[in-house]
Amino acid sequence: MSNAAEETPPSNAFVPGGRRRHRMPSPNSGSPARRALVLALAVPVASAALAAPSAFAASGPGATATAADPTGDIDADDQQMAANLDARVLDQRLGDDVSGVVLDADSDSTLWDHNGSTALMPASNVKLATSTAALSVLGPHHRFTTKVVYGDGTLTLVGGGDRTLTGADLAELAQSAVAGLKRAGLTSVKVAVDDSLFPAPTLADGWNDGYYPDTVAPVRALVVDGHGVQDTSLDAGQAFAELLAQHGVTVAGDVTRGTADRTDVPVARHMSAPLADIVKKMLKTSDNNIAETLLRMTALGAGRPATFEGGTEVIREVLGRYGVSLDHFEIHDGSGLSRTDRIPAATLAQILELLTEPHHAHTLGAILDGLPVAGEAGSTLGPEWGRFDDPNSQCAVGKVRAKTGTLTGALALSGLTRTDDGEWRVFSFIENGSTAAPNDTKDAMDGLAATVNGCWA
Repeated sequence: MSNAAEETPPSNAFVPGGRRRHRMPSPNSGSPARRALVLALAVPVASAALAAPSAFAASGPGATATAADPTGDIDADDQQMAANLDARVLDQRLGDDVSGVVLDADSDSTLWDHNGSTALMPASNVKLATSTAALSVLGPHHRFTTKVVYGDGTLTLVGGGDRTLTGADLAELAQSAVAGLKRAGLTSVKVAVDDSLFPAPTLADGWNDGYYPDTVAPVRALVVDGHGVQDTSLDAGQAFAELLAQHGVTVAGDVTRGTADRTDVPVARHMSAPLADIVKKMLKTSDNNIAETLLRMTALGAGRPATFEGGTEVIREVLGRYGVSLDHFEIHDGSGLSRTDRIPAATLAQILELLTEPHHAHTLGAILDGLPVAGEAGSTLGPEWGRFDDPNSQCAVGKVRAKTGTLTGALALSGLTRTDDGEWRVFSFIENGSTAAPNDTKDAMDGLAATVNGCWA
């Protein structure tokens, strides 16, 4: 499991050691502004505009830089936190290739930076970018529709990009379809599936065949119960046909793949839960399949092809419009499974910092709500994953919200916590290439998060 048209930022962008990170004006969270963003994304953007200047200066290999504050406003607790991080980031369990950033979201200052602009493999922290783009383009109340239509003796199950469709949902669709057939005096039909909303599945750059179908299934617009199979569409169609048969309808021949005709008669439809709920589910469990489906639906929502390339292009544009630095930002999928993805910790921290701004709460609030909580059973920070159970990090249970990221040779933890005074601290830590036992590396990284919280002083 993987745990995998911007404007030019103002010239006074923050440099580590400075006081402020000046961001571009962000899209208003209201519906008209979101529609304006979608319209803007539908207009092709010159590739030169995709290289926004970084809000963070390079620190140089191996450098540790506790941010200086020329105004003298960093208090003693934050100074101690930064000093502790300077020492603890050198923990051999983290290896030598580590980056990290800690932001004070309330004062808009950087409290600590260690190679923060160095782009490393982020694993599932990519899902933070995917979620931000999906919610911004589609809106938190967006729902995905699965339909059944009838024409020329065939019932066609039409996929609408709902990766959360359940067997119970499919049973309701079948029941409605059977009722319609009986009213029409029909007792026998053919069954087809239409998953033409997405092009045929391909591997992303940095993926391999070994991912299929357990780590991630080939990305299709139709699936039931999240089945990890090679052809989720035909699998859903066969389940649908069995349900029809259980209700006394004869299904002629095998389930086939086809394309619904515009003249086909609507028979039944199912609406998914709101996107906000789907994003929460995806983040809590780091669901790769939901992430890749959302990438394609986001691309379609912005008027782009439902491909890896179309989706990642929209992610870049959305982040750019929020003022997030895209220096050294390179992603090839929506889940973070790609081993060629690269994101600086500074960029991930900037994405998370958006969640602390009240005017983004309507649009992006589902991300904050969906972040796993340290010690939360059923999430990727739960005890079943051995997280926050070390003596140094146990104090942060219930106090840290963060997205995990885990691939062979890569571990990331990016999130938020509040101080005793209620102030937001945003952090991102990434390590690549540690040779320590994975659980030991996780313990060391959880300790960094506990340090930011201040409970491990």
